[in-house]
Amino acid sequence: MTYAAVLAVHEFRAMWLAELASILGDQLARVALAVLVYDRTASAGLTGLTYALSYLPSMAGGLLLSGLADRYPRRNVMVVADVARGVLVLLMAVPGTPLWLLCVLLAALTTLHGPFKAAQLALLNDVLEGESYTIGLAIRHMTIQAAQLAGFAGGGALIAVLSPSLGLALDALTFLVSAALVWGGVTRRPAPAPRGRGEAGVKWSVWKDPGLVVLLLLAWLCGLHVAPEALAAPYADDLGQGAVAVGILMAADPAGSVIGAFLFTRLLSEPVRIRLIGVLAVVAGIPLLFGFLYLPLLGSVALFAISGAFSMAYHTQLGASFARRLPDYGRARGLGVLSTGVTTVQGAGALLVGVVADRVGAGWAITLAGAAAVLLAIPCAFTWARLRQESPEPAR
Repeated sequence: MTYAAVLAVHEFRAMWLAELASILGDQLARVALAVLVYDRTASAGLTGLTYALSYLPSMAGGLLLSGLADRYPRRNVMVVADVARGVLVLLMAVPGTPLWLLCVLLAALTTLHGPFKAAQLALLNDVLEGESYTIGLAIRHMTIQAAQLAGFAGGGALIAVLSPSLGLALDALTFLVSAALVWGGVTRRPAPAPRGRGEAGVKWSVWKDPGLVVLLLLAWLCGLHVAPEALAAPYADDLGQGAVAVGILMAADPAGSVIGAFLFTRLLSEPVRIRLIGVLAVVAGIPLLFGFLYLPLLGSVALFAISGAFSMAYHTQLGASFARRLPDYGRARGLGVLSTGVTTVQGAGALLVGVVADRVGAGWAITLAGAAAVLLAIPCAFTWARLRQESPEPAR
């Protein structure tokens, strides 16, 4: 299975382009909101709160609303969520919107990310089968990392020329473009389960299936792997470097992630990738153990990129294996728990390593995060190896 073959599937191509448009718009909006709030308040705290609101409420949406994509047609859930988010951003773009209302609209917008993402991942499993699903996830992961880098870099340049309100209006347009691509490019499928059945089913699937639980734990280790990105500014300062080095250090993990996802899916067969999920989760934390050495900039970038490569490598296959263990009538709910959990632990992990860094320094905080990641991954890896032998992954 090749990347070209997966991209040739018109439904996947429509979903891929829709997600690309949304990500670029979201990154632009985050820059615009940061500028808008800071210009109005001159408060770093309120600016940080606004940025946090662009991530954290998605957990509530994932846990409470992702079941909608098991009770209603998944394409419809995606389109309705996109249109609703577009309307919310348009309201945010109105000049003079009170700050409290801006925060309320942003929280509502982020909450809708949960059911949208759950529907998207579940629908992707309907569009692509077998190894093509894993390749599709790899393409998504690489696109997301690249688009985030481009969105932040280009967003800053655009907001310097345009007003923040116009930047938000452009973000609203990307949601409408995404909705149009999904509506026109994805085949309508019926809801996978009668109302009321899916939520109970997936609760049993996620929390009563040991294989799903260990995969969740392995996925949520990213809350520790995020340490270098979260501490890029103080780490660069400890190296005696400036703002340019901060950007380079923050780009190390995404760059390594793109390389890791590509090589992992191209060089190894899927049965091998499934066996290596736990092993690579352990290996991903090892480069972080050397954070306390404060290697020169290029050496530090190499360490963090290697960690990102191994982390994304196992995450790519983990997502596919997780989806296959879920029943179709509860797949969206389960994938919502997985994806929004990842977002939440990344935010919590960034906060935790920041507190630790204030006490022991950025380098040692990264080392401690790496040590915790390795120690937590080892028992999960052994458990995954045992469960895989007792209950092989269902074929697709």
